[in-house]
Amino acid sequence: MNGLAAQYALFVAEVATLVLAVIGLVAGLVALSRRKAKHAGQIEVTDVNRQFEAAADRIQAAQLPKKALKMLHKQRKAERKAQQKRTEAEPCSYLLDFKGDIRASAFMALREEISAILHVAKAGDAVLLRLESGGGMVNRYGLAAAQLLRLRDAQLPLTVMVDTVAASGGYLMAAVADRIVASPFALIGSIGVIAQIPNFHRWLQARDIDWEQFTAGKFKRTVTLFGENTETGRAKLREELEEIHAQFRAFVQGRRAQLDMEKVATGEAWLGSKALELGLVDELATSDEIIRSACRRGQVLHVSFQRKLGLPERLRISAQSAWDGIWQPPYPLG
Repeated sequence: MNGLAAQYALFVAEVATLVLAVIGLVAGLVALSRRKAKHAGQIEVTDVNRQFEAAADRIQAAQLPKKALKMLHKQRKAERKAQQKRTEAEPCSYLLDFKGDIRASAFMALREEISAILHVAKAGDAVLLRLESGGGMVNRYGLAAAQLLRLRDAQLPLTVMVDTVAASGGYLMAAVADRIVASPFALIGSIGVIAQIPNFHRWLQARDIDWEQFTAGKFKRTVTLFGENTETGRAKLREELEEIHAQFRAFVQGRRAQLDMEKVATGEAWLGSKALELGLVDELATSDEIIRSACRRGQVLHVSFQRKLGLPERLRISAQSAWDGIWQPPYPLG
């Protein structure tokens, strides 16, 4: 019997050792991934003019006879040499992309891209931003808008191009621009704020489960997931939402003085054509038209910050995105 107990104890010890080793290995991989993630990342630049030219050349290569194709290649070489000589004198448009999720996660890359542009931009240069966002957390979209304000402070003209949607926090960002261009069927506006969370208090109560919460400060927590919400707490949350909405309105009005805020700050979103009538946008066009026009005026460089993500971080981001899609965070959303 003693021998059996000793064997069992040894087995348990081995299993425990194995489990701890696995936990340690996973923790080490996560820590290593995080350390690398802090330093990994670089600015990548693509010549948009050259991209368009290469695409056109591929089409012409299928159409032209060999002799004409050789002539085209010689012409392109001569054009590139001439362009290299005049590039410094020509204005440059820097093209950025912002695809916003509920947490405005892309603001981290936007920060790096804007810092790089500000380091090299010269008088006459401009920035084009392709923006796609239905909004999200107020504080994060406020930070993303603040990044764009750095361009305005540096007197770099900013054009925001919306092909599909710039609503709520997305429109907060767009409002910073000197010019907003939208496609005819893009959704624009939604100048409003929302907060919503489920409440499980009655479900817990029916099962004789108490939920206790301790706070210091009358309004440290206004509404809760599991406790009983009070009219006082609900009223305080509504007051906070109204205050955020007032700041949202003031921010937009300060940059687009022509807007009738009583008409446009209702939380509604409009298609691009109606948004133009209301003054929410300045022009109807696709981003492709604006970018090609900029290419005709001078050089267009697509600037993007790319960071390699480790497996743990990719899994965390995927899980977070899925969770946000199912259950919106209990924060004010704009």
